[in-house]
Amino acid sequence: MSFVAGSSTGVSVIVVGAGFAGLTAAIECVRHGHKVTLLESFPEVKALGDIISFGANAGRIFKRWEGVEEKLDKICLNTKGIHFKTYLGEEVYYQEWTPEETFGKPFNGHRGEIHEIVYEYAQKVGVDIKLGHRVTGYFETDSEAGVIANGERFTADAVFAADGVRSKGREIVLGYDDKPKSSGYAIFRTWFPSDKLAENPLTKFMCENGDNHCAWLGPDIHFIAATIKGAQDFSWVCTHKDDADIEESWQTPGKLEDALKVVEGWDPAVIEIVKATPPETLVDWKLVYRDPLPTWISPHARIALIGDAAHPFLPTSIQGASQAMEDGATLAVCLELSGKSKVPEAIRAYEKIRYERVRMAQKTGESTREKWHKADFANLKEKPDTIKLQRGEWLLGHDAETHAYEVYDGTVAALSS
Repeated sequence: MSFVAGSSTGVSVIVVGAGFAGLTAAIECVRHGHKVTLLESFPEVKALGDIISFGANAGRIFKRWEGVEEKLDKICLNTKGIHFKTYLGEEVYYQEWTPEETFGKPFNGHRGEIHEIVYEYAQKVGVDIKLGHRVTGYFETDSEAGVIANGERFTADAVFAADGVRSKGREIVLGYDDKPKSSGYAIFRTWFPSDKLAENPLTKFMCENGDNHCAWLGPDIHFIAATIKGAQDFSWVCTHKDDADIEESWQTPGKLEDALKVVEGWDPAVIEIVKATPPETLVDWKLVYRDPLPTWISPHARIALIGDAAHPFLPTSIQGASQAMEDGATLAVCLELSGKSKVPEAIRAYEKIRYERVRMAQKTGESTREKWHKADFANLKEKPDTIKLQRGEWLLGHDAETHAYEVYDGTVAALSS
């Protein structure tokens, strides 16, 4: 079953937040015949950030958006696999991205550049985007839901809260304000031109023969670097132990001297990569932890949390953005099948369809970090499979839109029994 293009369901939706979760939800809702208003607090959209990864499960969503795949291909990482090394620089394993490893086409590139392409596509398909609208509250009744933004009330049949880990929507869903906690880890991350690295004998291997991808693994630390766009740009991320308080802010300018302390004694290539980093590009990002939510939907089932607002992911899952996109695709189908008269049915079905799948995907981040940080480093060459990324078909071979069509009726029946 699929929606007839150009038809209208009469369902109205407010999406809060113009990140990948919000933009995907808005685009998919338009594709499935719903009227969408997207509210974003920032007054303008800027191409900020560094590397982000989308699995083939998200790639199937991109492929349905006319012209988007072609634009992404021009800016995304083009490698055949990833090199794994020990923190001392010993080559351990090369994991090749064969079709059997990826179950389709992934997209990895600069967060801001990919976001810009998706944002422009949302505008192209007619999403009503209102920038500079900060949402300060959510509300609902049996017949409608809405938000307060800039002192103005906006109402619709449903509201999707895609405003991140500090979403105001969590308060109406949970009945209280839950505070984020420190995960015990932080990430140094950056993106900059690769010129200096190409000239350095210790690092030029990353810039030769096009794009390269390499991960160094050490006790409680991993360092991943990539050259992108024909090795013109360079990105690295370093995950390490950090118990700093995250009450006020979890993303601040990073200090090169702090990053160098984390990788002290490591492969000289890693040290040179950090030293070559322009100081103004380094970000110190504290990984926020939240207990799994008992529910993602409001009491009247007209407000749904999506993306990080519902389920923050560890970067080692390599699935946070992809699962956020799956949320939006699933909700759009559910609302199409429920129609305007049964919106709460659609919202409840969305949660039921997504909840366990998301929990399983989240666990991959925990298991990957543990096997990388607690590896038997002295014997890794003899046991390379112990650090291999496990990328199952259940995760990467999934098609959220098709799946929602297939299971919706059965899910609603199960919820009604």
